[in-house]
Amino acid sequence: MKIKPDSPVSMIDPSLLLRPEAKYDDKPVEAFRDYNIDENDPIKMRVRKTYYDMHTNMTVDFVKSKMEKWLKFNHFKATVKDALIKLNDLVDESDPDTDLPNIVHAFQTAERIREEHPDEDWFQLIGLMHDLGKVMAFYDEPQWCVVGDTFPVGCKWGKSIVYEDDSFQRNPDTYNPKYNTEHGMYKPKCGLENLMMSWGHDEYLYRVLVHNKSKFPKKALYMVRYHSFYPWHAGGDYKHLLVESDNDILEAVLEFNKYDLYTKSAGVPDIEALWPYYEKLIDKYIPGVLEW
Repeated sequence: MKIKPDSPVSMIDPSLLLRPEAKYDDKPVEAFRDYNIDENDPIKMRVRKTYYDMHTNMTVDFVKSKMEKWLKFNHFKATVKDALIKLNDLVDESDPDTDLPNIVHAFQTAERIREEHPDEDWFQLIGLMHDLGKVMAFYDEPQWCVVGDTFPVGCKWGKSIVYEDDSFQRNPDTYNPKYNTEHGMYKPKCGLENLMMSWGHDEYLYRVLVHNKSKFPKKALYMVRYHSFYPWHAGGDYKHLLVESDNDILEAVLEFNKYDLYTKSAGVPDIEALWPYYEKLIDKYIPGVLEW
């Protein structure tokens, strides 16, 4: 399913735009993020392969190489809208909950936030933009280093990482004594912002927003940077590396996460009808052509 940027994706009644999942889906909360392996389910096998490739290759040196590559911000120039339209052509290979283009998820998330936080327009726009770092997939990056859950590199793998029991067996950092202890290359209680996270769309978009001098509040940047860090905000891992002030980041991420995860459904908002509203927010918080 491809959604053209210049035409409506649906003739849905406007009253259904804010909460499409309530009208089209009664999927229970516990059914989301189901990573059980089913060899007869091509989506589940695609998800498994994406994570195994990620966990095999995501080393400290690999992350450093991607930071060196991408944080020059010299790959392309585009407005936020132009970058979002690229997500028309991206289906997230790590996501077991939806097989729709990522732009659909972007608008589902934003519209649900708009319903419940009508006065926080920055929050609505973060909902729309939160996965925008996935544009790296259009510039010679495999999805396993773009999408999916994130985790720190340079220390022992968290127990709640998806497929942690055997997916890191071919990762050389698993056997490196500099990195395979509880603290690894970090000091105890070093703080969340001092961890080197696995490379992916969260960290990249966070850096893009900072580099391009966005006008978002700090809370918004936290939501972007750590929304995929499920082993921390859902699994409770890595507490030995955190400080008390990280609880403020956790609160922000958890507030965002319920809109990110539980809005995935078969209901498709009328994206063309919604663009004018969000273009005004883009002009307010991160206008013009950005360096990516």
